[in-house]
Amino acid sequence: MIKVTVWNEFVQENDESWPERRDQMREVHPNGIHETLKAILEEDEELQVRTVTMDMPECGLTQDVLNDTDVLVWWAHVAHDRVPWEIAERVNDHVLRGMGFIALHSAHPSRPLQRLLGTSGSLKWREGDFCRVWNTCPTHPITEGIPEYFELEEEEMYGEFFDIPKPDDVVFISWFSGGEVFRSGCTWTRGYGKIFYFQPGHETNRSYYNPYVRKILKNAVHWANPTKRIEKIEFPFAEVSPEKKRMESKKNNQ
Repeated sequence: MIKVTVWNEFVQENDESWPERRDQMREVHPNGIHETLKAILEEDEELQVRTVTMDMPECGLTQDVLNDTDVLVWWAHVAHDRVPWEIAERVNDHVLRGMGFIALHSAHPSRPLQRLLGTSGSLKWREGDFCRVWNTCPTHPITEGIPEYFELEEEEMYGEFFDIPKPDDVVFISWFSGGEVFRSGCTWTRGYGKIFYFQPGHETNRSYYNPYVRKILKNAVHWANPTKRIEKIEFPFAEVSPEKKRMESKKNNQ
């Protein structure tokens, strides 16, 4: 069994200050986006799925949870800055040691992905557009069973420039009716861990009900499943990052 943890900030689904968007999200994802994603992944009998949200202790990502996670799936949108850097550092450590990490849609500027890739993840965007997703790497495991292209009648436009490091593979490129294109499916390797970013999944659109999107998500989990996992990363000659120094100093002064 592949142990999957689906993380969702779970903020907009409960946002009383923006009831229109809250109600739109609840219509598409009645129990939260994390439960929608969990139901997709549980269609695969080889996957064992749990969900965690930001309102849980340590954002739901304790060492015990991450030690028991083969692949971490991350959906976030409006509360990136409410995830402590300590949690991002913890996720980074587990990915370097082998855990897979899948960042979905608006997780592009999330702190764990920024920490892993070293870039801002900034991009251009516009709500409500037609999207054609092109399969640019048909031999990749993530694209198994996916045709030359598929279409999403409504999805949020994400456009270039997308501030990411050069991917190992660009497996999908999306085209929008405004003429924009976007590297919508990208992979990287960091340490022993595999990373996949996938663009479709706007909170008020029904992209996660598209059969090809669902297939891609399950393929990605299998691809990101660790082939090797180690106890810890040794940095005998490396300079400790400023953030790591700050956290260690804070811990020592407690």
